[in-house]
Amino acid sequence: MVSSSHEALHRIFQEDPALFARAVKALGVSFAEPVSAVPLTTDLTENRPVERRVDTLLRMETGDNGSFLLAVESQGKHDRDKPASWAYYLSHLHAKYRLPPVLLVVCADRRTAAWAARHVDIGPPQWPSLTVRPLVLGPDQLPVIDSPDEAARDIPLTVLSAALHRRDPDADAILKALASALKGLSADDENTASIFIELTEQGLGKTPAAELWRQIMAADLSFFQSETAQSLRAEGRAEGRAEGRAEDILLLLERRGVVVSEGERARIVGCGDLDVLGVWFSRAITASSVAEVFGETE
Repeated sequence: MVSSSHEALHRIFQEDPALFARAVKALGVSFAEPVSAVPLTTDLTENRPVERRVDTLLRMETGDNGSFLLAVESQGKHDRDKPASWAYYLSHLHAKYRLPPVLLVVCADRRTAAWAARHVDIGPPQWPSLTVRPLVLGPDQLPVIDSPDEAARDIPLTVLSAALHRRDPDADAILKALASALKGLSADDENTASIFIELTEQGLGKTPAAELWRQIMAADLSFFQSETAQSLRAEGRAEGRAEGRAEDILLLLERRGVVVSEGERARIVGCGDLDVLGVWFSRAITASSVAEVFGETE
């Protein structure tokens, strides 16, 4: 079962894709600041009984007219099978999108980060055919952000810093700096603040720092827990579920060989009613056309 802290370490890049370029500067790697990022389906499954999913996948467009794919993996422990999976992800993405892929592995554990940072050669030792070289962000790679001014300049980076240093003595100072930065946001940024409050809570997992964060939220950030903020978060979660269900319907139809026109695809993707999408998904299991999925046949 995927943990909330696992989700936070890659979801933060969905909320602010440009965070990637800022965060990996700590690794001595320079990427142009993205001007746009398009989320792509994370399903890398082929027509065989092996399901492969990357945690987060973004198509990044940079100001110098460059494009690349960013695959973000949240890794919680040593897994000897992962390098082979990562090699598959990278080769599959390159073949599918014809764009250079970059793998970013985010680890809150130092030993896991050190393991993930190794370059893994695939092939005979005298001539490896492929080398997997992930960029790895762990507690030793991302700096501690404990200044309120610095936190205010880059709230997403501070959230990531808190998640990666959640077991360190510096965690308290990071959380206090983050709380100060969030309090400085205007009322118009209430939804933005609520997203980062939630991501911080998820990223801290079950560490002592999580309890401190709950205390800070109750005392200093309670005004972000308004009915409006809760409603907006609920709407966002519902939209996410609807998008996921629409992708499931399209994937099911594709696997069954049912042709989907651009107009039909747009209708499925544009539907935000989970009940309707549920009916369409059930029909898609046996339907021979998209018209049958919509219930428009005689």
